[in-house]
Amino acid sequence: MSTNSDFDLFRTSEDHEALREAIRAIAEDKIAPYAAAVDEEARYPQEAHDALVASDFFAPHVPEEYDGVGADALATCIIIEEVARVDASASLIPAVNKLGSLPLILDGSDALKQRYLPPLAKGETTFSYGLSEREAGSDTASMKCRARQVGDGWVLSGQKSWITNAGVSEYYTVLAVTDPDGPRGGNVTAFVVERSDEGFTFGEKERKLGIKGSPTRELHFDDVRIPGDRVVGQVGDGLKLALRTLDHTRVTIGAQAVGIAQGALDQAIAYVKERKQFGTRIADFQGIQFMLADMAMELEAARQMVYVAAAKSERGDKDLAFFGAAAKCYASDAAMKITTDAVQLLGGAGYTRDFPLERMMRDAKITQIYEGTNQVQRIVMARSLLR
Repeated sequence: MSTNSDFDLFRTSEDHEALREAIRAIAEDKIAPYAAAVDEEARYPQEAHDALVASDFFAPHVPEEYDGVGADALATCIIIEEVARVDASASLIPAVNKLGSLPLILDGSDALKQRYLPPLAKGETTFSYGLSEREAGSDTASMKCRARQVGDGWVLSGQKSWITNAGVSEYYTVLAVTDPDGPRGGNVTAFVVERSDEGFTFGEKERKLGIKGSPTRELHFDDVRIPGDRVVGQVGDGLKLALRTLDHTRVTIGAQAVGIAQGALDQAIAYVKERKQFGTRIADFQGIQFMLADMAMELEAARQMVYVAAAKSERGDKDLAFFGAAAKCYASDAAMKITTDAVQLLGGAGYTRDFPLERMMRDAKITQIYEGTNQVQRIVMARSLLR
């Protein structure tokens, strides 16, 4: 027979809910008013950046020993969810800060952590992640970016594609092949690259469907010299570290998707309660009510999957790979459906920029693609089942 403590596993703590209240207030007051302009102008959400730094929600995952607040995985997800509820672009600030720096937290030397984590925790820089290439997206092991050992250091050459917040970040975790003749997947190493490193440049900003406030650019490495002490983890273990990182950070993309979907549902409910047709509120029509019920049901299922995966991430459970992939996959598919239905509920108004729903619908799409397409997530889940 279950005890009350068993059920606590499925309930957020009072601290988590107090955190939600605090970040929601900041998001609505300091971030939401600029979201439309950020999208329209395709500019970095500096107002959100500054608000997150001022409130210690900028890189909340950084441990206390490195000047961070040491937020657990669920708390970090709640922060990302609440920011995404009003602006998906802004939610990528804490999300990508975790993605870029988590390899150091998981496997970096204490010297690397002491050097790079405190500036991140203080909001002095963002931290980006360089894994994908033009011809190495889902097939990360086929990357061509090369690091050659020269003396005590390394020389980096090649490129990376689809890098979030590229050009804004000072620091980048970059994966490169260090042994071209080595075993596939066992010949890659992770490095920290600094924006000021000579020979390190950026491509033009991508022109995107959504998340227009988050700059996406290529990284170009023209014989960039990297000191030997900037290797993250062991030489040759970079791809394993990259995949471990994604097991954890896919959960944050699930949280982002939940936030986008919640924002869309909130907007749709407010509209149908006010809009009248045939002499009555459209919220009183059963067809509308059934749509709202389905949207809310799918949203809550997605949220619970993300929260369970976040708890598994915090504990480092062995089945995290399955749950992280499942949470990201389900939540992003749900967000795409919910935002599409929300646009439909507003009719012609939903198709205009007078309301944020068309932006939310555009923003939701990327959650099905980045940090592993949802087809790749299904491969990860199937491998976990068949292992």
